[in-house]
Amino acid sequence: MHDHSSRLVAAVQPLEASDLLTRVLLGLRLDGVEYGRCVMREPWAIAFPAQRDARFHFVARGGAWLWTPATEWKQLHPGDAVLLPRGSFHIMASSPDVPAVDIDQLAREAVSENLYLVRTDPADETPADASVMFCGAMRFNLDPLHPLLAMMPALMHAGDLVKRDPAVLALLEAMEREVSLDRIGACGILARLADVLAASIIRAWVECGCSDSTGWIAAVQCPKIGKVIAAIHAEPERDWDVHALARLMGASRSRFAEAFTRTVGESPARYVAKVKMFQARRWIQQEGMRVTVAAERLGYDSEASFSRAFKRIMGMPPSAVRAHDATVAREGRVRA
Repeated sequence: MHDHSSRLVAAVQPLEASDLLTRVLLGLRLDGVEYGRCVMREPWAIAFPAQRDARFHFVARGGAWLWTPATEWKQLHPGDAVLLPRGSFHIMASSPDVPAVDIDQLAREAVSENLYLVRTDPADETPADASVMFCGAMRFNLDPLHPLLAMMPALMHAGDLVKRDPAVLALLEAMEREVSLDRIGACGILARLADVLAASIIRAWVECGCSDSTGWIAAVQCPKIGKVIAAIHAEPERDWDVHALARLMGASRSRFAEAFTRTVGESPARYVAKVKMFQARRWIQQEGMRVTVAAERLGYDSEASFSRAFKRIMGMPPSAVRAHDATVAREGRVRA
């Protein structure tokens, strides 16, 4: 998928506002970090701790039960796939009554650079009665707390979206064939299919509307608000005050503010501030931009006022972002 950028938004300006906003949503890029083929003999239960990266599971054989704090137990059948966009804590099990073991306590056998094999049975063969899953960790090209990802549900189930997008069913069937045939190079092909399937799940979810009454999905259905939100994301460094946004929508300030808050779920000023701070974090993290430069580009009078706004929204001062990321990376290397 294409990178989420102002160039993408500029390229589709002639489109209707709802189409433009949909393009921004679908501009999310999702890359696989690591994948695992899990072979488990009943009874089994695996706990997946919360993490920054998204989690993906495809049930190839034997079925499974999924538990999350938001959904309780949900039965999955062979051919089912689920995506947890924010990597929230969850449990996969052969039965809801089996005590769970943390995924990090299970031995991993490296298959390639980012592929591994997990077994609950020491045998080299795959028992006929074993459950087989293909699991993955995926990373978005946006911060997990970005407004664009925060509006997503904690769990997306491919089975709920098959009727909306036939491509999802075709990808599920392709993954099932690769797992069942167990051919040379199957793990690598499965990893690429998983990347595409996860992106397809998100696309189908966006296009079906998902009955959300607020947030980005509601904005997609409202061209005037959609036009405003797309403009904010296209130019986060611009001084977007309520007057300018209301003029863009073609409404009075009070009418615009009420419509925006009702549709998006927060005030225009709060939403603009969040988009600005996430843009600043990306500049500082990925481009090594100095804090003073980020503050100036986003229109702040001083580094101090920018730092206060950044800490209020992000929970840490901008100067601590690089140190925090270095600590997370170091802990990840130690854990690996």
